Amino acid sequence: MTATTDPGELLERSLAYALGSVAGVETGNLGRDTPCPEWDLAKLLGHLDDSLDALYEGITGGSIGLFPGVAEPDAACGFRRRACALLGAWAAGPPDRVRVGERPLDIRLMAAVGAVEIAVHGWDVAQACGHVRPLPVRLAAELLPVARYAVGDADRGARFGAPLAVPVWAEPDERLLAFLGRRDLCAG
Repeated sequence: MTATTDPGELLERSLAYALGSVAGVETGNLGRDTPCPEWDLAKLLGHLDDSLDALYEGITGGSIGLFPGVAEPDAACGFRRRACALLGAWAAGPPDRVRVGERPLDIRLMAAVGAVEIAVHGWDVAQACGHVRPLPVRLAAELLPVARYAVGDADRGARFGAPLAVPVWAEPDERLLAFLGRRDLCAG
């Protein structure tokens, strides 16, 4: 994250991108594969719902519990509702710090890491729906340093795949997705 990057803006742009991806979800698609090998689209949407719930909890209450909340029955609709609530909570003024379990975390870092999570899973949703929907290059360029900071070797395997090789001329969106072990399901 650069010194000029506003984490609230990153969060807003990531949500806008993901909302566009979620718009392509149809009830009949929920069993489709995603770039996350062990998750189908229904599980991915449930995870996104939980992520937004945790971010909202941190922004409005100053702490994030370690256990997920209650999932929405219609995860796509729930994502849209929670996205609006999250943006409203951020606009109302978040606290400076948040607690994740018993550990303090700067709210700006929480928002920036949340933006990575939301944007990349937005891409995953589009892939599962069979839509070619590249991440906006500028957004990906701002999220890549956050991902490099937040995702370490211990996160590989269970949470992220191994980084994939990309050509030196690859665009920031391709580098971000490759760093997080994502393969394009829509390419040939």
